[in-house]
Amino acid sequence: MSRVVGGTEGHNHRMTRKEANRARWYTSLTMRIVIHVDMDAFFAAVEERYNPQFRGKPLVVGADPKEGRGRGVVATSNYAARRYGIRSAMPITEAWRRAEEARRNGEPETIFLTGNDELYAEVSERIMEILERYADAFEQASVDEAYLDVSSLGSFGKAEEVARTLKKDVFEAEGLTCSAGVGPNKLIAKMASEFRKPDGLTLVHPAEVEAFLAPLPIRALPGIGPKTETALRACGVAIIGDIQRMTRGELVRMFGAWGTTLSEYSRGNSDEPVSGERETKSIGEQETFAEDTLDPGFILERVRALIACVFERFSQNGFRTFRTVVLTVRFADFTTTTRSHTSRAALGTRTALDGEALRLLLPFLDARENPGRKKIRLVGVRVEKFSR
Repeated sequence: MSRVVGGTEGHNHRMTRKEANRARWYTSLTMRIVIHVDMDAFFAAVEERYNPQFRGKPLVVGADPKEGRGRGVVATSNYAARRYGIRSAMPITEAWRRAEEARRNGEPETIFLTGNDELYAEVSERIMEILERYADAFEQASVDEAYLDVSSLGSFGKAEEVARTLKKDVFEAEGLTCSAGVGPNKLIAKMASEFRKPDGLTLVHPAEVEAFLAPLPIRALPGIGPKTETALRACGVAIIGDIQRMTRGELVRMFGAWGTTLSEYSRGNSDEPVSGERETKSIGEQETFAEDTLDPGFILERVRALIACVFERFSQNGFRTFRTVVLTVRFADFTTTTRSHTSRAALGTRTALDGEALRLLLPFLDARENPGRKKIRLVGVRVEKFSR
């Protein structure tokens, strides 16, 4: 089996697998070069590509807004809708409110779509096939993003040329734009791809890493969520450069072991390899109900349906046993509670999963876990600690 490594003129030597492995081993000892590719507003862009009547109009893909009474979140929005402040993961009711406010102010009306997962998966598969041609090692991170280790190119300049070429190939094949980042590791490549969107290309040389990171807001650093941001801002920390000026000891005192990682990330240090062999650590499903409810018959029915889906995925992935079952319940007031049980013995049947999950669920239907008799908005079931 052979693979074309590279993709620019003058770099089309066909390596055998043995030669490619040797090249990866050698470059791992010298210099790593990673490209991160992120499709621009992927779901919305696919809809515009296949439905020309949507082009140029504000477009949101996600849950049905039901004229402001819907449930669920935004999967993605195109850049026209983002001008209204509509973002991924925003509650669909908030997206509807912002769209209506814009419409009342004379802006174009927003189109809401529930999406076409099958189409998105087909387009994604074709795009990933294009990207993989250029990689020594390839890792699809999600339906619309991937990492490419291109260390065998030997220079960041050549990697930038390859990134530009693959962007062109994707556009010519699918009519979609993507943003690419080139850096010395996955962390920097991903942050570089987000730096200039849409249709951007950003190269960060190893010597430029700390200067590139320093002016960025702290939330741009992977792993910093609302709680960490609040704690850092309380100390006057607003940009990554402020974290760089803190000692590792200060960060460890604030965040424990995570402080060490935070110190390294703020300086752009990460040695996580590009690998398509990701270990599955959990398999889960969840459902948001159309209406908040405490009807035990309905809730039990939906949880059993989730159990069936989880067990099917568990079996299809080739696993034979699990030990941990996790149940998540979100109430009408958005309070979310998670309960789990880890069995000493390995479990491997649908009946065992059913029993464990229902044991965790039943206390939420009475005073044990729900003394206020709050209605339930969402339930989720997850299994962990697998063996094959």
